[in-house]
Amino acid sequence: MTSDTEQKTAPVSERDEQTEQAGNLRDLVLGARVVLWDFDGPICRLFAGYSAARVAGELLDWLDTQGLGELLTQEERVRPDPHVLLGAVNRRHHRSDLAAEFEERLTREELRAVPTAWPTAYADPLIRTWSALGVGLAITTNNSPRVVSEYLAGRGLLDCFAPHLYGRTQDLQLLKPDPYCLDRALSAMGTAPAHALMVGDSASDLAAAQRAGVPFLGYGHNERKTKILKQAGAQTVVHSLEPVLRLLWGC
Repeated sequence: MTSDTEQKTAPVSERDEQTEQAGNLRDLVLGARVVLWDFDGPICRLFAGYSAARVAGELLDWLDTQGLGELLTQEERVRPDPHVLLGAVNRRHHRSDLAAEFEERLTREELRAVPTAWPTAYADPLIRTWSALGVGLAITTNNSPRVVSEYLAGRGLLDCFAPHLYGRTQDLQLLKPDPYCLDRALSAMGTAPAHALMVGDSASDLAAAQRAGVPFLGYGHNERKTKILKQAGAQTVVHSLEPVLRLLWGC
């Protein structure tokens, strides 16, 4: 049974936690000279109108027609994530023509998804506001930079980032959680890791940021995403980008 004292102190404790979270968010956002954005999630839902499961299924079908379906475990075959399949093919045939062809096919599918991608709420004005305040912006993603460029151009956002678009390369072992794309961005922008901020929505984003020494802001648009980020060790997670935008407007 909960005591009267516990009932009275619980709301205070909750308020203290909320105050601490708000302070952490403020420090992260206002202390950043450069912001490194993951793409699919924080900026848009790339496969909102063109299902990732459908893409994964088509890639699986292609492997099967090549007689290479046995490359994948049963678990990998049932996971509807094209990037899981790409990683599996690369691990078993690193730097091979097969891996290169698979990556190019995935890139074409990502490009087909761009016209139906859904912008993340508040992402566009947040990007423009940070840019107007003189904060450097870069993309650090496992998606193809061709895809990122096409999406951003369509939203009128490319000038906020260009030329700092760091995405998937032919060396697929350098995908996040490897910090390669973050390190490239920091080096090109002449910024120390401690003066940057990464906005990401996955455990691999967090791991890459930790390995690069970059502070991390998690974006968890639903309870499942938020739980994954917090279980991975993310200290500050927002459900919406609106509070980040409001902090900048209050500068």
